[in-house]
Amino acid sequence: MSYLSQLKAKRVLIVGAGKTGEALAEFLSVNGVEFQLLDEKVNLQSKFSLISKVEGKYDLAIVSPGWRRDNQIIKELTDSKTEILSEIDFAWLVKTELNPDQSWVAITGTNGKTTTVQMAEAIFAKSGKSAVACGNVGLPAITAVASLEHFETLILELSSFQIEWSNLPSFQACAILNIAEDHIDWHGSFNEYANSKLKLLKMSECAILNLSDPEIILRTTAFSGKKVFYGLDTPQAGELGLVEELLVDRAFVVDANTAESFAELSDIKPTVPHNVSNAMAAAGIALALGIPHPVVKEGLQSFKLGSHRLQEVAKINEVLWVNDSKATNPHAAAAALTSFESVIWIAGGLAKGAKMDGLIQKYSKRIKGAILIGTDRDLIEAALLKFAPQTPVFKIDSEDKVELMAKVVAKARELAVAGDVVLLAPACASMDQFKSYAERGEIFAKAVEAIK
Repeated sequence: MSYLSQLKAKRVLIVGAGKTGEALAEFLSVNGVEFQLLDEKVNLQSKFSLISKVEGKYDLAIVSPGWRRDNQIIKELTDSKTEILSEIDFAWLVKTELNPDQSWVAITGTNGKTTTVQMAEAIFAKSGKSAVACGNVGLPAITAVASLEHFETLILELSSFQIEWSNLPSFQACAILNIAEDHIDWHGSFNEYANSKLKLLKMSECAILNLSDPEIILRTTAFSGKKVFYGLDTPQAGELGLVEELLVDRAFVVDANTAESFAELSDIKPTVPHNVSNAMAAAGIALALGIPHPVVKEGLQSFKLGSHRLQEVAKINEVLWVNDSKATNPHAAAAALTSFESVIWIAGGLAKGAKMDGLIQKYSKRIKGAILIGTDRDLIEAALLKFAPQTPVFKIDSEDKVELMAKVVAKARELAVAGDVVLLAPACASMDQFKSYAERGEIFAKAVEAIK
């Protein structure tokens, strides 16, 4: 009997009614599987009826990312011996039935996941192979698996939450971009957070690893699978690297004593260090699946960075305004600050347990002034007072998010002079004041447009 047929005889619970839960509900509904959809926030808008607590015994619970194992609902399901699967694990089981030849690759990291996944998607598009970015970006995994397009490859962006809950997939290749403090409030410690990222190695045949990230180097020594390191220096045999203006492969070549170029620096836009690094990781994923070097180059040439990631909003009186609202942790904000010399920095929001001292200590000379918003702005202010006491700090308040950003932009305009960059790179999540990082970036961009 097929897996889907077996499901029809089970009592199924979907935990979480967000985007992933809705996608799961849609899939089960189309396939004639009865289910209940549970969420603690019963006021969520949903086309499916919601419950707010466990009602009896279930055979299977499919959990959306972000639910902690110590949540009372999860505890109840565990105590009742309910089979619990992540959406990723469930999608894998469905994939083995609907599209068994489909290959999966995965990309994770504290910063740069979405860009790298989309770069890889652009490369696959040039290859003629049908592939789609999904998981933590774009389509939920279950939607991609069930698609009538029957994709040959899924390129999954995976958060630490998704990996923490998952055990079943087998990835042909994975890339781990970096590991820095993030989501400490959810995982409990940096070590637990790092371990969740590195769990991906156990499920992968080949790992593409950032040579410049000390945590990755330290924590991957025991991995016995194929390791391909990449970095911004001349590559050794078995690595991807940079030789003058060329991105070079010495890992997926016939002879390790030879090298093959797969891009030029000018192909990567914007040509900033972390973006070049992301391009190498995306290329490593593509090369691991047999895509030729010239096709990798075409894909990288065609790629354009998405909104809210180092997005140039405007240039007004020789002041550049940049929206990097997707910089939701200090590591991502560091990548943004690295890109500019004289910055009016807009930061703050929910720090998620991350510390700000290292970020400020390293980049204080680039910060000409700081405009702070949100719940955890005092953490950033304290770090600035400690490591950059000369830097002027302004805290902006408003109950209305549009008015808030208008005030922020007005203050930045007052501080900035020709040659400065006004940079929204909050180093924090947005949910204390905005619906999402995207809304935060959009309201910032509109506020900038209003002062043109």
